[in-house]
Amino acid sequence: MAWVETDAGGYRVALDGEGRVACRNAAGRDLKSLPSKLGDDRVVVQLKQLAEWLAAHERGCLEDVERWMVRSLPVPAAVLTAVWPDEAWQGVLKDLVVTAVDGSVAGFLRGADAERGLGLVDLDGDTVRLTDGEVLIPHPVLLEDLDELREFAVELGVSQRVQQLYREVWHRPADGSAGTEVTTYAGGRYRELRELVGRCNRLGCRVRGGSAVQSVTEGGRTVEARVWVGDYYEYDACETGALSWAGPDGRALPLTEVGPVAWSEGMRMAAALYAGRTIQGEEAA
Repeated sequence: MAWVETDAGGYRVALDGEGRVACRNAAGRDLKSLPSKLGDDRVVVQLKQLAEWLAAHERGCLEDVERWMVRSLPVPAAVLTAVWPDEAWQGVLKDLVVTAVDGSVAGFLRGADAERGLGLVDLDGDTVRLTDGEVLIPHPVLLEDLDELREFAVELGVSQRVQQLYREVWHRPADGSAGTEVTTYAGGRYRELRELVGRCNRLGCRVRGGSAVQSVTEGGRTVEARVWVGDYYEYDACETGALSWAGPDGRALPLTEVGPVAWSEGMRMAAALYAGRTIQGEEAA
């Protein structure tokens, strides 16, 4: 944290580890708060703008990496090595499980070097180098050793910024599922429709045509998970509907044609909406 002299003189300011403006007086004593007369100081304003830019940059890194994971997109290793020196990127990427495109090598990402490749810690605790041109940051539902990776992550004290290892996953039943709908999380009753729509917004789900929707690109195909929530605002009670998936043409997909990532993400959305329902005892109270 570098201290900068303010235009007011006698005060120095800097950004702390949480992106807030810290201040010292002429005697070098740290102040608990920023003096009001420094609110419009040019240096202070610039630091606040820098903090906003850094926060936006960090959010962008997080969103990009989560998109790569949810879509299971091959990522050029050169991209990871290029952004690794950036603290924001490194903070998001470090300790994510990275695999070779064919899944032959998997481990926690600990380093990225243009010459030596990506440094991973595998399940044996060994450091391995991945020099492939492309790698995957796989969705957890695709990780065969997910339970072992979770246990090892606890031993290593791994903390992931992107929800990967501890993201809730659902597997499609092995015996197959007939029809086009899943009703496991249907019937989640809300006092008002606006409460349900509000929960959709907080969860990052778009509401379109009366349904909460989430798009998932998997295997080069984009499908849309849909949960019916209601088609207009009103004060009457409402409840979540069945979960279904639609293909690019808008038609409902047979459940047997829904891929593992689309299935897991759709069930995750439906479960989260159901979890916010009004419990009968609470409603009575």
